[in-house]
This record gives sequence, structure tokens and C-alpha cells, in this order.
Amino acid sequence: MKDPSDQWVVDGTPPTGQGEHLRTHGAERAGPVRSVPGAGGRPDPYGPPWRGAEERSTPLRPPPRRPRSRRRKRRRPVRRLLLVLLAVLLATPLSTYAWAETRLNRDVDLGAYGHRPPPGEGTNYLIVGSDSREGLTPGQQKDLHTGGASGRRTDSMILLHTGASGTTMVSLPRDSWVTIPSYVRPSTGKRWGPAKNKLNAAFADGGPELLARTVEYNTGLRLDHYAEIGFAGFVNIVDSIGGVRMCLDRDIRDEKSGADLKKGCQTLDGTQSLAFVRQRHQEADGDLGRTLNQQKFLSALAHQAATADTVLNPATLYPALSAGLDTLVVDRGMGLRDLVSMVRAVQDVSGGKGKRINVPVSGVGIPTPKGSAVRWDEEKSRRLFERLRYDRPV
Repeated sequence: MKDPSDQWVVDGTPPTGQGEHLRTHGAERAGPVRSVPGAGGRPDPYGPPWRGAEERSTPLRPPPRRPRSRRRKRRRPVRRLLLVLLAVLLATPLSTYAWAETRLNRDVDLGAYGHRPPPGEGTNYLIVGSDSREGLTPGQQKDLHTGGASGRRTDSMILLHTGASGTTMVSLPRDSWVTIPSYVRPSTGKRWGPAKNKLNAAFADGGPELLARTVEYNTGLRLDHYAEIGFAGFVNIVDSIGGVRMCLDRDIRDEKSGADLKKGCQTLDGTQSLAFVRQRHQEADGDLGRTLNQQKFLSALAHQAATADTVLNPATLYPALSAGLDTLVVDRGMGLRDLVSMVRAVQDVSGGKGKRINVPVSGVGIPTPKGSAVRWDEEKSRRLFERLRYDRPV
């Protein structure tokens, strides 16, 4: 039998003989009836109620609720499992982050000498590879061909700029003939006035603070962060991630650095990698050729360290971080997030999203009172640093 509620209701008056039925079943309805415009007054239980007097006493039953399917019930445990797995994956990086944050050696005060350039656009990092033998046994020093000199000196210096216009890595040759601003030598307490010297002399005489001040003085760029790693940390990082893949266009053999590498693509271990970035006697451009090799290797190292095999594998991630943090020296204002940003910027260069260049030079091997040196091209280098200061494309 057809349900009386399915009958048409016009002007609020039910069909003949159905009024009593609608009134007796009104308690079972969920809301007042309303007429669908353009449908002859047919009841619509889903829309907002009509407010005419003729419909105010005629409620209707809401649409029946569909029972939940068993499939939805089965999905609940799966969703919960996925949430648990996600939490575990997130917990590991967060715990690693907290642990690594406490291991950073923040010893460098970039403002120690004052008189700094004004802040520019983008972010500037000074990445330094030092020849510190700290953490190496005499036997390891012999195997790595590092020599037995005490203290630490700069073996490579890279100015890394990141900003809206992209990433640029600029190598600063250690033999660059620059002006070292006035400073007080920590070992003697004696003040020295501005003088010409090689760039690495600033590090030898006044440590990271004087080196940073010298770079700022000669480039006009304000350094935001400083990061330095020694020989031991370099070798240990490479070994902890299983080596770094490099492709060489020729054989390289250098007795002083210990490099003995064959042409072609190969995976270099820590010892081989250190020899590769240190050798320069086989390079046609000498120290300039070595700086480009250092940039190339640093980009490959950053790319390798960020692969899923390293980041998602605790057996690899923790040794790699520990190896790097043990000999890593950064500025006082640098946090782990800044360090990660720096590594990502280096990765961008390796991925073709940035540029690797040398500071423009006008002379190599020029004679000076301090030995042969590299002279910057004054006009070209000025334009380069000006573009970096205002974060313009290079």
C-alpha cells in the first residue's frame, strides 16, 4: 500500500481521507513539511522548512540513515597502524635533531673584531676546511699525508650565498693576496695594524674570527654563519656514508697529498677523498683548479649524505652525524636548522640549481714578500660581491 506521506500536498491541505493518518504519525516525523518550488508542492525533507502557515503543522520523517559498511570498520586498524608508523618515522628525526643540536661546537664569535659591513640580502656562509690534525693518531697522519704540523690552518675556503636569486659558491684561494685588517694576536696580546698578506695567514694569526673579519673586509659582505671541519671529521664523514661517488676525467697522482686515482667513475673512501681535495700540483691552474675540485666534491658529498639510504638508516645516520659534529666548529648564532639550510644550499648547486665559481683573479703566482700569491681582479670581484650583497643573479 502506498504510504500516505508520498501523496501530494497542495496549499497545506492533505488529500481526502489522509489528514488523520498524517496527524497520528506526526510524532514520528523529524521536521515540518516544505514544498519544493516548481514541483507542485511536493514535500522535500532535506531543505530548509517553508514558513507558510499552511505547512507549519505537517512534519516529515528524515531520510533513513545508511548502516556503516564493514569495509569502513576494517579500515580503522589500517589507519591507526599508518599513524603509528608515521609517528615512529617522525620521532627518529626529532630525537636525532635534539641530540645533534646539543653537539654543535659554537666557538666562533663573528663580531669579535667589530666594524662589520651592514647586512645584505640573502644569507652568506663561510665554509672552511682546516688542516687540523685533532683526532688523528701519528699513524693516521702518516697515512693521510697530512704532516705533523701543530695547530690548524685553512686548507680551503668557500663563500656560499643563498637567496631569492639562487645559490652561488665562490671559492677563495688560500693564497689570495688581501688586506688583513688591524687585530690583536691572541697568543701575544700585541696589536697589529692593517697589512697585506695571504688570506690563510689571517686564520693562522687570529683564528676563525680574524679570517671572517678579513673576508668581510675584502668583500664588503656580512657573514651570517661560519662552519669549519678538520681532516679527521672530513675522513670520518665520507667513510660513515660509504664513500662518495666521483667521476674523474683523467688519472691523478700526487705524492704530497697521497692522491693515486684512476680516470673514470668510482667511489672514493675518506682517505682518497681527502687526497683528492688537497692535491693541486697536478692541476693546470694550481690552487684555482684545486678550489673547483673542492666545490665539486663538497656538492657530491652533500648529495650522498642526503640520500634515503643515509637519512632513514640509523646505523648510517648517527655515525655520519657524530663524525661530522666531533670536529665541526660553527659560529655562536648557528643552530642545526641553519646547518641543514647550508647543506641543502650546497645540494642545490650539485643539482644544477646554483653556480660554482672562483673569485675573479688577474694574476696567479705573483711574487710578494710572503711568497707567490693570487691577485684578485679588483673590478670584476667588486661587481661580483656587489651582486651578492643585493642578492642579484651572478
